[in-house]
Amino acid sequence: MGRPSRALLSRDVIARAALDVIDASGADGLTMRALADRLGVKAASLYNHVASKDELLDALAELVNEEIDLTPLRRTATTDWRQDLAAYARGYRAVFLRHPNTIALLARRRVEAGRQLLTYDTLLAALGRAGLAPADAAEAAAALDYLVLGSALETFSAGFTRDAGSYRPHHPALAGALEASAERGPGLDDRGFELALRLLLDGLAARAS
Repeated sequence: MGRPSRALLSRDVIARAALDVIDASGADGLTMRALADRLGVKAASLYNHVASKDELLDALAELVNEEIDLTPLRRTATTDWRQDLAAYARGYRAVFLRHPNTIALLARRRVEAGRQLLTYDTLLAALGRAGLAPADAAEAAAALDYLVLGSALETFSAGFTRDAGSYRPHHPALAGALEASAERGPGLDDRGFELALRLLLDGLAARAS
């Protein structure tokens, strides 16, 4: 039998398989053995492409961050930079809503992946063009991370599984709020994110001015 025309494994192939494992089984499900099983190889062969699980997580961070659209941050002829930043934030959140199990693995890690560094550099440059001083821009980037990753990780509405009226005897304010929100239709989590994003952008605009 001749050799295959291309290598069966690569750093990118392994990272994509790792993302599939995490999406399906959660962060705790990512082991080198589980990853090897998914790829149909022996675990030892993975180390020819990623030297350690730490290196694997760097590759995973690169892969996930490549899904974030940086186009809104690169616009220069816009009437309101807040619209561009909002578009970036929504796209950023959408990525981690697709891959929420990666947050536990990536949120507290070092920022070393090339795409991660590019993302932050592009964001901070856009905030600078909006009129924020460098220190303010750094705080704004941190605040945006907290908002996006927190909203992707947590669902407020899913925590209340009972009928809203059943809370009324002991928690009338909660019951009233849930009932009023239900009248606006589904999407409480999205509306909460949009409210927080609008307040953040208004605050940044005031600081930039």
